[in-house]
Amino acid sequence: MSLGPIFEAALEAQSVCLAIKLPHCAIGGLAVQRWGEPRFTADADFSVLVQQGAESAAIQGLLKQLSARIEDAEEFAIRTRVVLLKSGDDIGIDVVLAGLPYEARVIERSSLWAMDEAHSLRTCSAEDLVIMKVFAARDKDWADVTSILERQGGNLDLDLIREELKPLLAAKEADHLGQQLEARIQKHIPKPGPRLE
Repeated sequence: MSLGPIFEAALEAQSVCLAIKLPHCAIGGLAVQRWGEPRFTADADFSVLVQQGAESAAIQGLLKQLSARIEDAEEFAIRTRVVLLKSGDDIGIDVVLAGLPYEARVIERSSLWAMDEAHSLRTCSAEDLVIMKVFAARDKDWADVTSILERQGGNLDLDLIREELKPLLAAKEADHLGQQLEARIQKHIPKPGPRLE
């Protein structure tokens, strides 16, 4: 049974990450399929953990196994830390080269999602998906945050979300995004924990 082209592309990317020993997890729209309200996503987004100085080797390893989506993909990836790839079926695969401590923790907290009896995909946690969506703060990201809060409710570790999000928002000088999250928590999760100051 086919899972559909996006999930097939994700499994292809995951297989490559495993083959070249890159710690990884799916993020973005694929993770929303697991934790929030399933919606259309046009490509597969991954985060892979790369040690400082090992970027070129990781990029070359990915490009040996998957086709590039643009010319000069290696140079673009070194500059932006995003490798633009495509699956055998021409589905876009965006691989973010993660290296920051928070990004490492995202991958450490990731887990396998059994999509059917034969296929499992490693995705970020629901908590980390909320954090990344609040940080991005586009309209569709807030819609995803609401759907995750509604579906996961009291299962979410709100303390973890607040603890990880606070320094990220401070660095972005966007504390108001934390306040917007708290308003949604109050609305969509009964009896939430203490608010962000």
